[in-house]
Amino acid sequence: MATKKNYIYLENQIYRILDANLNRLREALRIIEEHYRFIISNKNIASSLKTLRHSLENIEKKLGQKKLLNARDVKSDPFSQSNKKNELNRENSLDVLTANFKRAQESARVIEEYVKVLKKFGLSLAAKRIRFSLYSLEKELS
Repeated sequence: MATKKNYIYLENQIYRILDANLNRLREALRIIEEHYRFIISNKNIASSLKTLRHSLENIEKKLGQKKLLNARDVKSDPFSQSNKKNELNRENSLDVLTANFKRAQESARVIEEYVKVLKKFGLSLAAKRIRFSLYSLEKELS
């Protein structure tokens, strides 16, 4: 049986997940944006990505930036000091771009799912829109 104490603990862990994935999504979007800005020189796509990245601020505000920051715990993250082998293998800028499309899509999906636990269904839809816009943009690349 869930107690109020257990729920508060769980809520903090959910905010921790959301904080990590909002950061991961923002970082990946920035890397994709820089590719379109400096390598492809496509101002329109770079601007769209910048707008998408800045839209994360709205999600953070609606979740509560203080709650997200309070839930952050880098020291106890078992993956904060290591990389998987494939994360170190980038042959060219397209590898960087592809990896970050995947990272952004996965992070958007995590956000989409976990905000549901907090009953923030509008934010789930916002994360879903981000994810599907990334799917479309990635396809345009191929």
